[in-house]
Amino acid sequence: MSELPKTVIVTGGASGIGYAFCEHLATLGHRIVVADLRGGDEAAARLREQGAKAIGVQADVVSEEDVATMAAAAEREFGGIDVLVNNAGLFTTLALKPFEQITNQEWMRVMEVNTLGPFNCAKAVLPALRRSGRGRLVNIASTVPIKGPPNMSHYVASKGAVIAFTRSLARELAKDKITVNAIAPGFTLSDGVLQTDLQNRIGDNARTTGRCLQRDQVPADLVGALAYLVSDGAGFVTGQTLAVDGGGVFL
Repeated sequence: MSELPKTVIVTGGASGIGYAFCEHLATLGHRIVVADLRGGDEAAARLREQGAKAIGVQADVVSEEDVATMAAAAEREFGGIDVLVNNAGLFTTLALKPFEQITNQEWMRVMEVNTLGPFNCAKAVLPALRRSGRGRLVNIASTVPIKGPPNMSHYVASKGAVIAFTRSLARELAKDKITVNAIAPGFTLSDGVLQTDLQNRIGDNARTTGRCLQRDQVPADLVGALAYLVSDGAGFVTGQTLAVDGGGVFL
């Protein structure tokens, strides 16, 4: 028996990995809320052209007011919220540098977006996830806390915090029948990466070194993992971090 469609909020959903998530979940029949600083309405319009039920919401995940508006818009349009995908984060705009050259301001900005953002969004949608009775919360982490690459200590620390947050929240929300999991991508050639010189600074060899599957990772490689974690079939999976990186790390 096919499962009932869910209402899914994807933060940072207007482009790159986030849009790939939105597009794939829409093909499965889920209702999509594209939340982003910019481009959410346009991304939602593209999804509707493909036959999806979708809306766009402008939201800065650091703002409690914005994420409250995001949650209210989803409930108003679709009658509830079943899934939150905490995808928004800072990465492609970060300068790679030794940790002692990272300013307090840079460090706090990364922490603000990459850790306070998921915290704010989770709080905003929690009442709706509780009412859903089949709530799913998926945080997008990274394999970097496991690998510990140099010259990005602020980013590495922030994604380590996301994994820790996932585990704590999984225990806390289990009583509400909400599962909480994380996906840890490897270095992915997303739109944001391709629009910068980051992939060149990382280097071809560094991008694939240690991977069992010797090729670059693209956003499409991640969508199946998300589809599983939000599905009814993953109802007994919680507190887990699923590495999707071509076998670069084994958790």
